[in-house]
Amino acid sequence: MGGFVLLIAGLFLGFAYMNSQVTPTGYQLKAYFDRADGLTLGSSVRISGVQVGTVVGQDIDPKSYLAVVTFTVKNQIKIPKDTSAEILSDGFLGGKHLALVPGGSEDNLSKGETVRHTQSSINLESLIQRMMFSSKNTADK
Repeated sequence: MGGFVLLIAGLFLGFAYMNSQVTPTGYQLKAYFDRADGLTLGSSVRISGVQVGTVVGQDIDPKSYLAVVTFTVKNQIKIPKDTSAEILSDGFLGGKHLALVPGGSEDNLSKGETVRHTQSSINLESLIQRMMFSSKNTADK
């Protein structure tokens, strides 16, 4: 009986591995952010709410101390050079994703290039804390 359970578990894991997108396809781009809170490896990259890629790496630039996010975009999607990237929430308590807002440039980014215009992640806890302390200060006056 134990062997049967292990066989079924192995088949299930094999099926899950074959149907997952383990190897991201497409070309890689980079973006630099002040904060990349909540963005993780495997987070989706979206244009107009439609997934067009995946976050494949995060690092720190040792000179500027900015977060460097490396992501893929499907080969058939061409990204204009003046595109902006922002880190958005999937919902109030959801995860985060990288949203690309294409610009109007006729020149496109090539493999390995950097998205220049970025907007960092908003720290919800920090905003709530500011609201609480600002309301206390106005009540004291």
